[in-house]
Amino acid sequence: MTACIAASPERSRGRLVKEEESLFRSCYQRDRDRIIHSSAFRRLKHKTQVFVEHEGDYFRTRLTHSIEVAQVARTITGALGLNPELTEAVALAHDLGHTPFGHTGEDALHALMAPYGGFDHNAQAIRIVTMLERHYAEFDGLNLTWDTLEGIAKHNGPVIIPTGSDLPYALAEYNARHDLELHTHASAEAQVAALSDDVAYNNHDLHDGLRAGLFTEEEIAELPIIGDCYAEVDQNYPRLDAYRRRHEALRRVFGVMVADVIETSRAVIAESDLADSASVRHLGRPVIKFSDELWRDLKQIRDFLFTRMYRAPSVMLKRAQVTQVVNDLFPFYMECPSHLPQRWQTDVAAAGTTQALARLVSDYIAGMTDRFALSQHARHLGGPGGAGSWGDK
Repeated sequence: MTACIAASPERSRGRLVKEEESLFRSCYQRDRDRIIHSSAFRRLKHKTQVFVEHEGDYFRTRLTHSIEVAQVARTITGALGLNPELTEAVALAHDLGHTPFGHTGEDALHALMAPYGGFDHNAQAIRIVTMLERHYAEFDGLNLTWDTLEGIAKHNGPVIIPTGSDLPYALAEYNARHDLELHTHASAEAQVAALSDDVAYNNHDLHDGLRAGLFTEEEIAELPIIGDCYAEVDQNYPRLDAYRRRHEALRRVFGVMVADVIETSRAVIAESDLADSASVRHLGRPVIKFSDELWRDLKQIRDFLFTRMYRAPSVMLKRAQVTQVVNDLFPFYMECPSHLPQRWQTDVAAAGTTQALARLVSDYIAGMTDRFALSQHARHLGGPGGAGSWGDK
C-alpha cells in the first residue's frame, strides 16, 4: 500500500517557531495557504517561463505554470494515496525563487553574484519563505513546516555539492539553523511535485511554441508520443477544426505522461518494501519516476524544444536584451543603493559589507516581475540597452 509512505500532519517535524495548531486546517494546509497569500506568489503572475511577460496574454506565466503543476501533482498524489496538501504546498512554492525573464534572468544574476556566493532559484525560494516575506508579528518568512521546506529545497533530489564548491548561500544560511537533511531524498510528495513540473512544462511549452509560430504541428507530430496522439485524434474526429485538434492531441500527451508516472511509481514503491515516509528519504533513489521508455521519449521532445524554442533566433534576441537589463540593474543598485525602496533602507544601512549589500540587491532584482524590471531599467538607465549616467538619473 502506498498510503503507508504518505506524509502525515500528525508526524510532521513542525515549525522552527512553535505555533498553536489550527482547529480547522492541518499544518500542511496552512503551509499551502500561506504560500498562496504571499507577496512572492502574487508576483509570479508577471514572471514568464520563456517569453517576456508583455509579449502575449496566452503564454504561460510562472503563476499559471505553478497552478498547472499543483493540479497535476494532486492527481498523481491522489492515485498513489499520498498527502495532497503537502504535495500542493511544494508544487505551488517551487518557482517562488525565480527571477524576472525566466532562466535567462537567473543565469545573468548567477554570473553577477559569482563573487558573492552565486544565485540559485531553489535556494532563493527558501530565502523568500524563511526571511524575505515579512508579514507576521512573531517571525520573518512564512514559518512553514520542516516537511514543506525540505520539499522546496530538494524536490529535485538530494543537494549534492561538488568537491571544492559550496552550498548556495541562501540555502546554507538557513540550513545552518534548521537542518533540512540535504543529503537525502525528499518525501514522496515533494518528488511528485518535481515530476509534475516536468509534465506541465513539457506540455505547455509545446502549446506556447505552436502559438508563437516557432514550429508546426506537422513537425511535432514526428516526435514520439505526440505523433500517436495526433493519429488517435484524427481517427476519432476526422473533421475536427485545427484549434480543437491541437488541444485534443496535446491533452492526450499530457495524459500519457501522468499515467506513466502513476503506473511506474506504483511499481517502484511496491518493490521497494518501504515502511513509512522516513524510509523514502533514505532509500537512495527516487520512488516517483517516469518509465525508462517514456523518459527516452521525453528527452527527444526536450531536445526538440531546446533547439526550436529555447534557442530560436527570436528568443535568443530577447534573451540578449533582458540579460542586458539585469546586467545593468545590478551594478546600478550596488553603486546607488539609495534607489532601493524605502523599506529596504534599514537593511541597506545594516549591510556592513559589499557581500551583504550584493545579497540585498540580488534579493530585490530576483523579486522583480518582468515588467517592473523593464520599467526600472527605463527609469534609471534609459531603457533596455540604453546608456546613461547613474548619477544624473
